Amino acid sequence: MIKSGMKIQNDVTDLLHIDFPVIMAPMFLVSNEAMMRTAIRNGIMGVFPTLNYRKEGTLDDIINNLHLEILSNDGKPGSFGVNLIVQKSNPLYKKHLDICVARKTPFYITSLGNPEEVILRAHEYGAKVFCDVTNIVHAEKCASLNCDGFIAVGSGAGGHAGPHPNYILVPALKKAFPHIPVVAAGGIATGDALLSMLACGASGVSIGTRFIASEEAGVPMDYKEAVAHYGMEDIIMTERLSGTPCSVINTPAAQKLGTKQNWLEKLMSRNPKTKKYFKMLVNVRGLKKLEDALKPGNYNNLWCAGQSVEMIDDILSCEKIISNLKEETSISYKKLNTQISDH
Repeated sequence: MIKSGMKIQNDVTDLLHIDFPVIMAPMFLVSNEAMMRTAIRNGIMGVFPTLNYRKEGTLDDIINNLHLEILSNDGKPGSFGVNLIVQKSNPLYKKHLDICVARKTPFYITSLGNPEEVILRAHEYGAKVFCDVTNIVHAEKCASLNCDGFIAVGSGAGGHAGPHPNYILVPALKKAFPHIPVVAAGGIATGDALLSMLACGASGVSIGTRFIASEEAGVPMDYKEAVAHYGMEDIIMTERLSGTPCSVINTPAAQKLGTKQNWLEKLMSRNPKTKKYFKMLVNVRGLKKLEDALKPGNYNNLWCAGQSVEMIDDILSCEKIISNLKEETSISYKKLNTQISDH
């Protein structure tokens, strides 16, 4: 239901205590405290990867600070959460989960693994857990573990994109699991795209790439300008960063890196005796490459982004981006109403 003032009320807004069904997607090395604070103040859900805060004490600090931001928001809608890589290849998973639970983080998104422990521990104090899914099989496993919702990661997403377009994946998930909320992720940067996902059955959207080209994003201006100036044809998928296909801008550095693992890497990642440790090694190396690419003066530009770069032309404040999304969605809704008649 779309209310005046461009508030949208549905199962996701009610569940997550937000008044506009947008998740500011968690982005490695991009998401930061300033972005999360803006999300809270503007009635959406801000989510950051715990791996952005690897130094001792920093994860505790940001969670505490964001709880205070919610308190200072005088009960208005708007919240925050964390993204946990639950794969065994994440050496900080257990430690970060313990911190997030101890600090009563209100919302979790799980990626790339079994979310059972996160769901059980989060539910002990009333937190909600949405799971990244790219297909029905994975969704069935998450549903059986009592997840609170799905993040439908479709083709065109930044980072670990799925193989299916969301206009197929979202209705398929709603058909199979009609009572579980679905948030669409991948290729969404405008109000038109947001409204189209609501029409497909999603209760909200997760938007990442649009927020890379923001004033608050913690990345160099070259990265932000690349997001604003490259197009959808410039996004490629590579297995060389994490072992799982990951979407990046097709820079000379990405071309040099390559897109496919070699035969030895594939063998090591599939062998039951070596896969855990090899995947951990690949992840650590990949994260280091992405970190190095963001250092001043580094020309090895490995930049994650989704195909929605096609729709991004400028660098704005996060508040303005959110305001534009609300206005564009309202305009799209009204425009459709003039074209659709019950008679």
